[in-house]
Amino acid sequence: MGEINRLSTTLCGIELENPIIPASGTFGFGYEFAEYYDINKLGTFSFKGTTKDPRFGNPTPRIAECERGMINAVGLQNPGVDAVIEKELPKLKEVFHKPVMANVSGFGVEEYAYTCQRINDCDQVGWIEVNVSCPNVHGGGMSFGTDPKAAAEVTKAVKAVTTKPVIIKLSPNVTDIVSIAKACEDAGADGISLINTLLGMRINLKTGKPVIANKMGGFSGPAIFPVAVRMVYQVSNAVNIPVVGMGGVSTAEDVIEMMMAGATAVEVGAANLINPCACLDIIESLPSVMDKYGIDNLSSIIGKSHE
Repeated sequence: MGEINRLSTTLCGIELENPIIPASGTFGFGYEFAEYYDINKLGTFSFKGTTKDPRFGNPTPRIAECERGMINAVGLQNPGVDAVIEKELPKLKEVFHKPVMANVSGFGVEEYAYTCQRINDCDQVGWIEVNVSCPNVHGGGMSFGTDPKAAAEVTKAVKAVTTKPVIIKLSPNVTDIVSIAKACEDAGADGISLINTLLGMRINLKTGKPVIANKMGGFSGPAIFPVAVRMVYQVSNAVNIPVVGMGGVSTAEDVIEMMMAGATAVEVGAANLINPCACLDIIESLPSVMDKYGIDNLSSIIGKSHE
């Protein structure tokens, strides 16, 4: 059996050569990383969070360092869906020859639906990953992903306008992640991806003020990995749709642990910001780590911890 077969997995009916997916917001629109290595070696990648209209993002500073992680409050800076379709995807097509995962954000249900409908017409896009961690401007600023009803409403609206598999990306900043995942499944979601960043903050000891202009931001990196494993385990045990696991993944061992917890594929985020070749390194080291633990193929270990 060749290495490719050993690493393959199927996500919402589309086969991936391997389960490694750079996470949205850490890999641009892909072609930027094609200067470092052949990005076709990836399973796929999730491109930069895209909204209906262009967004400049939050004021700076937007990044704060932490022990074993980082906090960011970039604020969904992106050129808007029209520019993504007209400029970014054609550039990507020149260097990436696999289906790509589109990541979509919005501040109202109609916005999510509009952006997903536009992206549905792009042949390059295999899956739509819908980030429900955005503040719901019509619902008092709480994110769609903190309320099962709101998450289900977004899921239904998106499913009504697209034929592509819809994967809902959930926020971990909730008390009961399972009820939200199940509400998305009941509303027609084809998959769940989790976790998005935890909420974090740093304070400058000299000024006594928050380091980030936005005060708080998304906490990511190896420090959040155990939280991510726990939530992937809980959700994959409760739903009958595939789960994409992420949160602090930085090694081949982490990937195997995530898959044993129940992930069908694994996204790698902050590690890409430290080492642009992080995903390639993980893919290349997977076979030897699998040999060490007596794993013939990755698809056989999905959810092993539930047995």
